[in-house]
Amino acid sequence: MTRKNPNVGETETVAVDSMLDEETRAILKPVRELIVDEWGLYIGKHSERLRVLKKGTLLQEVPLAALQQVLVMSGGVSLSSDAVEECASRGIPIHFLDFSGRVYATLLSGQLTGTVKTRREQLLAYTDERGLLLGKAFASGKIYNQLNLLRYMGKSRGAAQQEEMRQGLANLETMADELARLPGTKVDEVRGLLLSLEGRAAQLYWELARGLLLVETDWPGRQGQGASDLVNSLFNYGYGILYTKVEQALILAGLDPFAGFVHTDRPGKPSLVYDLIEEFRQPIVDRTVFAMLNLKMELTLDTQGRLTAETRRLLARKLLERLGESRERYEGKRQSLQFILYSQARHLATFVRGDLGRDYTPFLTGW
Repeated sequence: MTRKNPNVGETETVAVDSMLDEETRAILKPVRELIVDEWGLYIGKHSERLRVLKKGTLLQEVPLAALQQVLVMSGGVSLSSDAVEECASRGIPIHFLDFSGRVYATLLSGQLTGTVKTRREQLLAYTDERGLLLGKAFASGKIYNQLNLLRYMGKSRGAAQQEEMRQGLANLETMADELARLPGTKVDEVRGLLLSLEGRAAQLYWELARGLLLVETDWPGRQGQGASDLVNSLFNYGYGILYTKVEQALILAGLDPFAGFVHTDRPGKPSLVYDLIEEFRQPIVDRTVFAMLNLKMELTLDTQGRLTAETRRLLARKLLERLGESRERYEGKRQSLQFILYSQARHLATFVRGDLGRDYTPFLTGW
């Protein structure tokens, strides 16, 4: 397939990876999400469409053939069983997010789980060198993408600020080198050291990133769930949206999202989602949030310290645009970030099965 690049007036080729099956190619059509973020709305099915109504008044109508996922981002939303059944039969997940971005439930057909062989090999990989390689790859991808985002953000800063950044970037590179040299034969032997390195790198990354913001913010530093400041709330909500995409990619690749390698097993904890998401936090969520802040977009909290509905809606739209419209160099071609995410899940599945006889390589964004 070819398309015109409006920025340079050139035609570039965008190939569909032959590894992706028809089902996944269909999912990778232009991004179309149904976002329902208001109390009291009703989602129903009418013919070949999903309808969103409020007290009987039609607010929105989306063709099912063009729909990729449904994001329910408010309480008090109801769904018809016909809408749920139709989404399940078409492989359209329905994700439920709370006000902080935590995904507390997902509706998805259990028949979209791929082959038994993939899951068997995924579980076996945890006990041998495959699990160790994957653990290092996920952490390495995260650190190098942190480095590349800092380099990207620092390009437009003054010489003095760039000089201050150099030592911090060198320290991050040293941590990535230490990670690559960790000895062992399985991930259990190095998990503590691996998580320690990853944690130190993350702490340094956030300290450096704060210094590259172009606006004054009341940001106390990185905090996870439960944070009540604007900046952390944006990141937490953004990661929740990205979580839905990673989970769907893993399921379509035939992998078990609850059987991870670095993040430890716990009932109800989708460990593999937390593993794979590490490669994509910086290029998708962090870059989007930093850009929105630096552009001084209207981003606000309500009186309870939660993102307002308008802010949540704007953030979701910007993230989904970045996923579907932003392109990165990937395996010799320019591909959308969404395509790359689904391809990485497929590569992960083929790696644990041993189909390609190749290592798993994390996705690294450009800068």
